[in-house]
Amino acid sequence: MSEHIEIILRTLFSFSILFIGAKILGKQIIAEMNTFDFIGAISIGSIIANLAFNLNVKTHHAVIAFLILLFIILMVSYISMKSRIGRKIFAGNPTVIIENGKIPENNMRKMRYSLNYLNQQLRENRIFNIEEVLYVVVETNGKISVLKKPEYRTVTKQDLNIPTKKECKLPIGLIMDGEIMTENLIQNNRRS
Repeated sequence: MSEHIEIILRTLFSFSILFIGAKILGKQIIAEMNTFDFIGAISIGSIIANLAFNLNVKTHHAVIAFLILLFIILMVSYISMKSRIGRKIFAGNPTVIIENGKIPENNMRKMRYSLNYLNQQLRENRIFNIEEVLYVVVETNGKISVLKKPEYRTVTKQDLNIPTKKECKLPIGLIMDGEIMTENLIQNNRRS
């Protein structure tokens, strides 16, 4: 078999096992990643790239390495889900970088956060004045969660004692791409 055809076949095979692996691991590895997820994704990518393009690597060796890594990732995910200590080891802990409106500089240093980067993160959360912030937590996936000071929070109907009608159904699409979704229609009628 010529090298070009072998590379094409190995690439298709690599993509197929990567797709199957992603389905097994679920959406978590594709969504926001913590450090362990990032390392796992890079490792899987390296194995698959070697399988596709390095003709010196035997296919079954790459598949075995892929399966071992997949098993490790699944075990770490399971341990992280079942154990608080495991979660702390593999995903880390959230870090408070603004507390009661003050910035603890030791946490900023530990996170390698600059004031400019913090301001950028706040702007991405639609906060343009740091004085509005009571707490900021850097989550294990690197995103920030913000709690504004009470005087800057959005007013809700509850704050104004306005009665609200409770939503009882999750909206679902009844027509998609010009086609009636019979299953969704049946499900929607059952929930009424």
